Amino acid sequence: MIAFRTGRKIPASAALHAVGVCPGNGAQRPSELDWEVLDGRGFEAKPGQVEIVSGQDRPIAVVGLGPADKITAAVIRRSAASLARSAKRMKRIAVSVLDAVPDSIDSADALAALAEGMTLGAYTYGDLKSEHNPNKLENVHVIGPGGRAVTEALEQGWRVAEAVCFVRDLVNEPGGSLTPTRFAEMAVEMAEREGLDITVLELDAIREAELGGLLGVNRGSEQPPRFVEVSYAPAPEAECRGSVALVGKGLTFDSGGLSIKSGAGMMTMKCDMSGGAAVLGVMAAISTVAPPVMVTGYVPMTDNMLGGDATRPGDVLTMANGKTVEVLNTDAEGRLVLADALSLACRAEPDAIVDLATLTGACMVALGPKVAGLMGNNEDWIDQLADAAERTGERVWRLPLPDDYKAQLDSSVADMKNIGGPHGGALTAGLFLSNFVDDGIPWAHLDIAGPAFTDTEDGETTKGGTGFGVRMLLDALVNFEPPTDSADG
Repeated sequence: MIAFRTGRKIPASAALHAVGVCPGNGAQRPSELDWEVLDGRGFEAKPGQVEIVSGQDRPIAVVGLGPADKITAAVIRRSAASLARSAKRMKRIAVSVLDAVPDSIDSADALAALAEGMTLGAYTYGDLKSEHNPNKLENVHVIGPGGRAVTEALEQGWRVAEAVCFVRDLVNEPGGSLTPTRFAEMAVEMAEREGLDITVLELDAIREAELGGLLGVNRGSEQPPRFVEVSYAPAPEAECRGSVALVGKGLTFDSGGLSIKSGAGMMTMKCDMSGGAAVLGVMAAISTVAPPVMVTGYVPMTDNMLGGDATRPGDVLTMANGKTVEVLNTDAEGRLVLADALSLACRAEPDAIVDLATLTGACMVALGPKVAGLMGNNEDWIDQLADAAERTGERVWRLPLPDDYKAQLDSSVADMKNIGGPHGGALTAGLFLSNFVDDGIPWAHLDIAGPAFTDTEDGETTKGGTGFGVRMLLDALVNFEPPTDSADG
C-alpha cells in the first residue's frame, strides 16, 4: 500500500527524486540533469521511459512523458507505473513529474492518474510464493502546492487503483481456493467495508429463483454456486440521474465441461471470473467516486466441471426469464449464467445495463489480446462507454450485432441454441445475450476475453489479472446520462 503526501520541498528521507521530461531542447531538457549520460543510454523521453542518474543529494529518476502537446491522463498513468517499477527497491521517493505537464491538462485528472499509475505499477501477486520480493515503495511525496483538492485527487486515484488491485488479486487466485463460496465471502467482506447493501443467494435460493443457466453450468461441480447482488445509492441530498446495472461473469474455473478444453486451453481459466471480479472492483471504489447514479452489481458464481451429472450436449435449460436453451457446447457456458443475471437485472428496470465477460476466443481472434469488444442495442449508451474507455486508456472496439445472424441460434427443440455457426462467434454470443434484455432497456456487452489477463508487463498492467474495465466503468458512471432511444444495428 502506497501513501501519497504533498509538500513544496523534497523531504530528507526521500531516496529518489523523480522529474518529468518531454522531448526537445531548452526548458524540456533541465540543465541539472546529466544529458550526456542520458543521451548515451538512448533516453528519448518517450512515454513510460525511465532512467535513473546521479543527482546532487540523491539519485534522480528521469521520467519520459512524450511530446508536451500529446500528454494525457493515460500518458501520465503509464509513465507513473513505469516509475513505480523502476523505484521498486526504495521505500520513499519524491515526485515532481507533473511539473512538466501543460496547464491544458486538468490538475485533478493529472494527480489522480499519477496515483493510479504508481499504485498499479507497484502491484505484485506473491501470496503463493515461498520467497516473494514485493515492490517496497511505501511513500510518495508529491512536490507542489497542497490543499484539499490535491489531497482528494490523489486519494481518489489511489482508491480506484486499489480497487483494480483487488480485482487482480481475485483473478490471480487459483480456482481451487477461490471457489464460488469464497468468491461470495470476499464480496460480502468488501460490501461491509464499503457500507453497501449485499444479498448472496445460496443453492436452495438459486433453485427457488429458477436460475436454470447457473444451475445447469454448476451441475457437474462439487462446489455449490452463489449469486451475488450488491447495491449502491447516492446520498439522499445528492443528485441522482437514474440507475445502472452491472453484470459480470463469475466462472471461478472453466474446464469446458463435457465439451472439455485442451490442457493448454485450461491453463489460465482461473481468469474466467474476471467480469464478475470487475463488477466487485467497481463497487469497491464506488463510494469514493460517488457517481450520481444508483448502481447494482449482479454476479453469478460457479465453476464449470465434468462431474458425473454434468450438463450434456443436447440438454435443454430454462433460463430465469422462461426462455429455453439447447446446450450444444458446454464450453459456451458463460452466456448461460449471464442470461440469468441479465434477466434478474431487467426486473429492476434500470436505465442502462452493461455486462462484462471473458466470453469468447473469437473476440481475441478478431481484436487481439489488448482490446475488448463492445456491442449492444443502444448507440448512446455504447458511446458513453467508449468515451469512458478513451479517457481511462482501456481499449475497446465496437462490434455489430447483425439481425440476420440471429438465425444461427435457431433450435429445433428449444427457443434457441447456445452457439451459432463456425464464424463470428463474438457476435453470435452477443446476439444470444440480447434475448435476455427486455425491450426498451439500453444494454451494452463487453467481451473482455483478451485484455482481462496478460502474460506480459505493459504500462500500468502487470502479468496475470489486469483488472480491466474497473476504471472505465467508474468513469462511465460518474459521467452517466440516461441514454436516448437509439438502436445500434
